[in-house]
Amino acid sequence: MSKAAGNDLSLLDLLGWKRTIFAMYARVRDSVDPAAAWTEWQTARDRLFAGHPQSPLLPEARAAFPGLPYFEYDPAARVLGTVEAAEPEHYDIATSGEAEGSYGFTRFAVARFELGGAPHRLDLFWLDGYGGGLFVPFRDSTSGRSTYGAGRYLLDTVKGADLGMEGGRLVLDFNFAYNPSCAYDPRWVCPLAPPGSRLDVPVQAGERYR
Repeated sequence: MSKAAGNDLSLLDLLGWKRTIFAMYARVRDSVDPAAAWTEWQTARDRLFAGHPQSPLLPEARAAFPGLPYFEYDPAARVLGTVEAAEPEHYDIATSGEAEGSYGFTRFAVARFELGGAPHRLDLFWLDGYGGGLFVPFRDSTSGRSTYGAGRYLLDTVKGADLGMEGGRLVLDFNFAYNPSCAYDPRWVCPLAPPGSRLDVPVQAGERYR
């Protein structure tokens, strides 16, 4: 995610934000207690949103910031995905925000998992830009109701959001689902969840929108 062109960004502040996010997710992956790691993750995100120069919140919104809203932690929302290779398919994923455009990603695999007692799948995307990175957005039946209408992000390793692997399977803990920055300020430009990233169930875990 980035701000639309024309904004005066401090690249060192942005680097500091990224360092903090990478360190935060490293602690999550190292933790033996996912629920405790989730609580620490919430606290760290609230601290960043309230006080960091690169906060997605407008400066006037930070003073009265009450903390981000979340569903209650649900152990059943932490699942492991079996990754299967898929025929590579390029997508120019549309973005939200004031600046229209797209990001180039390649769908390279799918993750299959059970959630709520039923089988599901999500496409796994690889960022086409320099260095690449895994990107897993999703929408579900809460989108536009209790969660952000354009969907949420689960993994975005370019930005540090990486829950790791367990027993050769991808950790998909929906308690760590979060809103893209454009949910707070349309000056941010964020790729949206494409059709292969939609779940037909309510995922009542992770960050809420209201």
